[in-house]
Order: sequence, then C-alpha cells, then structure tokens
Amino acid sequence: MELKNYSLRDLILIGIRSEIEAKETYSKTAQAVKNPFLKSRLESLAEDEELHRDILEKMYKRLYPDEEMKVPENPDFLPENPDIKILKEINGVADVRLILEQAMQSELSAKRYYEDIAEMIEDPYLKKMMLYMAKVEEGHYEILNREFKEIEEFESIMSDMDYTQFDARF
Repeated sequence: MELKNYSLRDLILIGIRSEIEAKETYSKTAQAVKNPFLKSRLESLAEDEELHRDILEKMYKRLYPDEEMKVPENPDFLPENPDIKILKEINGVADVRLILEQAMQSELSAKRYYEDIAEMIEDPYLKKMMLYMAKVEEGHYEILNREFKEIEEFESIMSDMDYTQFDARF
C-alpha cells in the first residue's frame, strides 16, 4: 500500500473514520448475536475502537493544533487501501462466520495501515503510538480468530443453542 502519496493529516483523519465505523459495526453486531461470550468480546472490541479514535484525535490535535478536524464521511478516496471499507460492508450480513472473517481481514488491514503510517513519522513518541495501535489491531485479529475457531469447533453445540444465529433485529 502506497501511503506516501497522502499527507499524514489525511491518513490520521481516515484512521479516525475507520475507527468510528469499526466501533459502530462491533456494537451493532454485539447487539444482534445471541452467543453471550461473543457478545462480550464484540462489546469489548467496540470499546477499544472508541479508545483508538480518541488516541488518533489527540494525535491530530497535537500535530495540527490550529486546524479544524474534518473527518471524511467516505474513506473510499484511499484506493490503495480497499480493506478500510470492509467494516461498512459487514452491516446486513447474517452469517457470524462471514462477519468474523471480514472483521479479521479488516483488523489485519488496520495493523498494516498503522505500521505504514509509523514508517512515515519521525517523531519518536508518535511513531511508537502508531506501532502500539498496530499491535492492538493485531490483538483484535487474534481475538476474532479465536472466536471463529471456537464456532467451527463447537458448531453443533452452538447451533443447538442457536448461538450461530442473529436476533431478528439485525
């Protein structure tokens, strides 16, 4: 992914938009799933995404104290990173496995995104913060992957308990 064609300012704003969408997606999915363990993990991921947004907003204010923060409504203007819109596409999907697969892909994409931004930053504190964000996104991938494997391993039990289905509200 070639992020060097974009300003750090724009990349941070895109990251903020991505974190907002991730939080919304995890929150909506958590409300819809019946599996209480998965529900809890998704709620926790939503809280983490809110913290990421806060970190990025603080970083933006530190770097650009005199500029208004205008978060883009549509992050699709970054064609080199098509995975950034994956979380938008999850809404409306009814298969929990597909949601987890897409969310895992999105988390790995976010990890690479923050690593690439870290490469662009010279400020040691901000570089370390981006690498931290990348590490947390990798942790999210691991959480989702573990849930995915548990669903596959215990699918018959989860089907009996109706844990692989969503509430009708979704």
